[in-house]
Parts: sequence; C-alpha cells; structure tokens
Amino acid sequence: MPTLNWVGKDRVVNHHHDVPFRVLKKSYTFTAPLGTPTNSTDNRIIRGDNLEALKSLLPEFEGRVKCIYIDPPYNTGKEEWIYNDAVNDPRIMGWIGKVVGREEEDLSRHDKWLCMMYPRMKLLHSLLANDGVLFASIGQDEFAAFRLLLEEIFGRQNALAMFIWLAEGNVENAEAITTVHEYVIAVAKSKSAAKIMATVDPNADDDSKLLRDFAENSVIKNGPANPGSIVTLPVGFPCSTATLRLKAHESADEFLSTVAEAGGWISRDMKARFGFEYPVRLDELNVQDGVLAAPCRVYSGWSSRNKLVRFIETDLSPLVDDDGSTVQFFLSNTGVPTYRRQGRTGHFVPTVLRNLGTTERASNEIERMGLRFPYPKPHQLVGYLSGLYADSNAIILDSFAGSGTTAHAVLKLNAQDGGNRRFILVEMMDYAETITAERVRRVMSGYGAGGRQTPGLGGGFDYFELGEPLFSDDETLNEAVGAEAIRAYVAHSEGIPLQTRVGPDNPYSPHLLGIDAETAWVFFYDPSELTSLDLHFLAGLNLRDAVGIRPATVIIYADRCLLTKDFLTANGIIFKKIPRDIRRF
Repeated sequence: MPTLNWVGKDRVVNHHHDVPFRVLKKSYTFTAPLGTPTNSTDNRIIRGDNLEALKSLLPEFEGRVKCIYIDPPYNTGKEEWIYNDAVNDPRIMGWIGKVVGREEEDLSRHDKWLCMMYPRMKLLHSLLANDGVLFASIGQDEFAAFRLLLEEIFGRQNALAMFIWLAEGNVENAEAITTVHEYVIAVAKSKSAAKIMATVDPNADDDSKLLRDFAENSVIKNGPANPGSIVTLPVGFPCSTATLRLKAHESADEFLSTVAEAGGWISRDMKARFGFEYPVRLDELNVQDGVLAAPCRVYSGWSSRNKLVRFIETDLSPLVDDDGSTVQFFLSNTGVPTYRRQGRTGHFVPTVLRNLGTTERASNEIERMGLRFPYPKPHQLVGYLSGLYADSNAIILDSFAGSGTTAHAVLKLNAQDGGNRRFILVEMMDYAETITAERVRRVMSGYGAGGRQTPGLGGGFDYFELGEPLFSDDETLNEAVGAEAIRAYVAHSEGIPLQTRVGPDNPYSPHLLGIDAETAWVFFYDPSELTSLDLHFLAGLNLRDAVGIRPATVIIYADRCLLTKDFLTANGIIFKKIPRDIRRF
C-alpha cells in the first residue's frame, strides 16, 4: 500500500503517547431557559489545544464516540494557523509552534500541517467506537496527503467515501478555473461494523422511488459474470397482470445450441442474430387469474438465480432476507421475472452533496445571532453527515469546533426526531467562549427579533478549561488534580470495563476501583501519607462480598509493599507501585 512520508513524521507517529494528561476543569453549566423544548443537556464545550483535550477525554470516552466531524485548517496559505505540540525533537521543535504562512514564505508548511494532524488523528481513532465513523472536511491543498494519512491510521479497508460538497455561493471569479467544491473524507473504525441509517438524498423528489419502502427490479442480467441457464417457472408462479399469453421463442433450440458452442457466452452479435429479448421462452407462457397456468422454462443470465430457485423450491413463499426485508418474485406484464423487496429501509447517499447550505448562508445565520465568524460550515451539511451513522443516543465529537456548527447540527437532529444525541466540542482559540459557546447558547435559547425570530432548540452544556497535568515534572502524582481524577485515570490505564468500575463510596472498600469474578483493582492512595500493602490492609478488604467469591487476581496499587513475593504469588496479588507503575497512555 502506498505510504506517505514527510519531514518530522518519525517524531510524531507516537507523539500522542508523550502528550501530558491534563484533567478537565469545569467552569460553568448552561441550561436553556424554561419554555424551550427538551433536548440533550449532557454536552461539553472544552477550551484548549485539542491534542491535550482529546487526551483528557480518553478515560471517559475511549471507544464510545459514534461520530466525529472535523473541519481542520485547509492549509491554503491564505490562513494562518498555529499548534504548539512541544514535540521534543530539535529538527522540528523550532518551527512547529510558529505561525504557518504562505507557500512562498514557508516551504515546510505542508510538513508542519501533517505533523500537527497525525497525533490528533491517532487520538480521534482511539475515541471512536468500533462502529463509529469520522467525517473530515478538507480542501484541495491537503486532500491527497490527508487521505493517505487517514488510510495509514484507520486502514485502507475502512475507507467509506470521498464526498464532494458543492459549496455554491459567492465565489471568486479572478481565477481561470473557479473551484466550487470541497471534499469530505469519510472513514470508519471498522467498515463492517458501521451501519448506515435509513437516509435518502435530500434532493430526491417527493415521488422518487428512493422514498419507497420497497424495491422492484428485473432479475435478468447477462454478462461474463452471469452465465445463462434454464429456470423452470412452475404452475402458480405469480404475475403482475391477470392474463398474459406469450409464445415460445422460435429458434430457441438453435439459440441454446449456439450458446453452448460459444461456451455459454451470449455475445451482442448472437443476440442481434436471433432477435430475442430476455428471457428466452422455451415454452409458451400462459397466465390465468394472475398466475402461471402451466410450467414455463425460461433461459437467461440472472442477477439473483439462487434466490429465485429458493423461492420456487419453498412453494413460492416469500423469502426473509438478512436485513429482515421480505423478497418475492413475480412476472412483469411483459413476462420478465422480477423481484420485489418489501420492508427495506430505503437509503440513497450520493457522493456528491448538493443543497446542504453554503458558507455564505451560514455566515448570515450567525450574524442574525449577533456574531461573526469567517467561513463557517452550514449546520445542514454537518447534520446530514452526522445523521448517516449517529443513532438517537450517539456521542458526536468535533475537535476543531470553530463557531460551534456541530453543536447546532446535533441539537437540530434531536429536535427533528426526539433524539438525545450529545456533542463534545473542542476549540483552542480565544473565541471558544465568546463565539463557540455563545452561539450554542443562542441556538438553545432562541435568537433574533420580530419576524426573524428563531425559537430555541433547548438543551444545555458544561464548559470546561484544560486544567492541571496529572503528573508533575518529576513524574510524581499532581495532588492538585484531586483523587477522583487520579482514580479515573488509573481505572482507564488498567482497562477496567465501565460496567465493573465502582466509586470510593462503594460498600466494600473506599480504595476499590473495579471488580468482577476474575479480577479486583485496588488503588490504595492517600495524598497525606505513604500507603503500605501489608496484612493489616488486606484484612480490611471486603472483596468476597462484592461478587460472592474472592477474585482470582487482585491488583493493588500502593506506595510500598511489605509482603513477600511468595505471599503475593500464593494469594494471586499483583503489586504496583505508585506512581512508578501507573501506565502512561
């Protein structure tokens, strides 16, 4: 598989492991006023560099985010962006934290962009659920490189689509060729696990076949991959018309002999020579009262021969397909075997995205809120993309939040179908509070006046800042972050399943992190004094009462251990020293 290389890649492929873990510090909670509709309230807006913010989300959200939408810097050379990732390498640490400028001013800006994006994509991959999907808007400057980067992290087999978004609106006419589109790259954590919702192109007409809950198609298909064969349609085979009588094709025997001599391949010349329309009837086709009155052999290539034969062998009973829909076969009014799939969940998602808003209209909408933001994405676009895979309880993350479009889209989706989707926004710039959070407040509460008033969608969110690092410079635990944050970090680092975790107020031990029938995890930590794993501490543990039996393995963190290795081994105890043995992730 083709791979992508750039200056500094070898120093950033594992940089996400070196990013310091910081706790999130809640600044305030906002709830829409009384009278607004019910909407999700357990939402988050985080102010801070998204590399550190994404790391801080891992203990609670790793593997739980159903949909990610990002709109990173396009690196066109017209905008300036800066992300200081403190990469500890002399070749790149001198420039990665500087403002990135135009092509003629900064020949390494594409390397810098990739260095900035790679560790963020690694963390987003970790946060994404197994059946989750990431959508990334991007322009032509970095489209090719970004696609290869995503394929390297997610796997080429998990690429879903390369959408083209027609971003019509006011465009520059100075260029010889005017660009009127952008790209949206879609990748899955696991393509086989990602299941698309019942979604239809919003441009479909009201009477479009795409909107029907059934599909009908001929099963005739001739080509090298669909060799011809004879199928005998029995008495009682249904037809769409009450009566139909069609003669057997003349020269059918000569036709079959010619096909056999050609090895089963029906060429265009052969079809023209005999003048047949498929299927070739070897017997008269006689329909009375809507069903065949006598057996009729027909010859053709088939698109669903096995299902057609199974339908016949099960006495013409409808088949239940893998997706729960029912399939049955019948003859059309021209005698062509046809299938009808009933109860399908109709969807048609084209790779060209049209009429899903423009940046110009999105800017105008934000201005009606009393805010200004350059080139925002329309919430219609983000809502449509998110709705493809995000069910009604999904967590949707945007780590390049900008003006807060993703939050607007999520709240709108919930308002449309009564869902409880939650959003997590991350924005590093100063406007995280004055624009990002303020827009979300106005969308929740309502905005505008007079005839242009827009009702609020309801909901609420918590606003966070990046707080203290969990580990101090000397690699000791930073007690200022609080015991709760330390416990959550250790529980995550141990991979304790969420359903088996317990809080310090559990009835068995205030030091217990989690327990199941096989393993118990104990974090014996006291910021005011050294803790010791000894017989006295073990006597105070009440693990048997938690699950009915004593777990075979007990992992205990403490400052020191006063028990022998033989005793630990004999009792299935694994000692881990604080902070030395706390895994960094």
